[in-house]
Amino acid sequence: MRRAGTLLAFVAFAAVSGCAHRPADDPADPLEPVNRAVFKFNETADKYALRPVAKVYADVTPAPARRSVTNFFDNLQEPRNIVNALLQAKFVQASKNLGRLVLNTTAGLAGFIDVASEVGLEKHEEGLGQTLGYWGVGEGWYLMLPLLGPSTNRDLVGFAGDSFLNPSFYLPGRYDVYAISANVVNLVDTRANFLAADGILQQQFDRYLFVRTAYLQQRWSLIHDGNPPLEDFELPDDESGETSQTDAPKAVTTAAK
Repeated sequence: MRRAGTLLAFVAFAAVSGCAHRPADDPADPLEPVNRAVFKFNETADKYALRPVAKVYADVTPAPARRSVTNFFDNLQEPRNIVNALLQAKFVQASKNLGRLVLNTTAGLAGFIDVASEVGLEKHEEGLGQTLGYWGVGEGWYLMLPLLGPSTNRDLVGFAGDSFLNPSFYLPGRYDVYAISANVVNLVDTRANFLAADGILQQQFDRYLFVRTAYLQQRWSLIHDGNPPLEDFELPDDESGETSQTDAPKAVTTAAK
């Protein structure tokens, strides 16, 4: 299983390595017919399985308990955040992530309590997909993965690489009933956190396009720490109608070469 996932990641990396970033409203989506079919499958699975379970979980579990579960699984992602912050030369951020990990694991009782946020060390997500984007690797094709949802070639590589930074990966018996149960709880808890957004999605004329655009915009924002630069739009330079191109961000121009 691990070798197959690694092979898939390298294939995806080969497809993405030469691609530049494209605006979220004009993505590279050559697999759109297949992606739409997978999206429909995911919607069906969510409607009849995941969402009902998540709703029952949200109804019967007190909010503080749900928040503790979310905190615990977020804490397991801090090693990923630390390593990828270092890979992006964000040394101050890496030190803050390390402080979060130490503080929440100890004073926060294995991460169930987010003590770090209470003292000003806010959560800051970093991943290998973001690291690749930071250093100029294009996102490649947009992908809709069965059950896992939206991704890109770049983020699929990142997902595979980040799995090695999750502490649970190195535990013996990670495929036993307890580990699988923990993954299911994480999935249900994550879905429960997004129940409030269901109404917005259902109001969209084309839900596939809405999810695709929202995902790509969110990933682009994360790469730039919530302050993404302007895209490469051609804008009028003067009244004569001549146009000039805005300076592209370093990551984009590097990927386009």
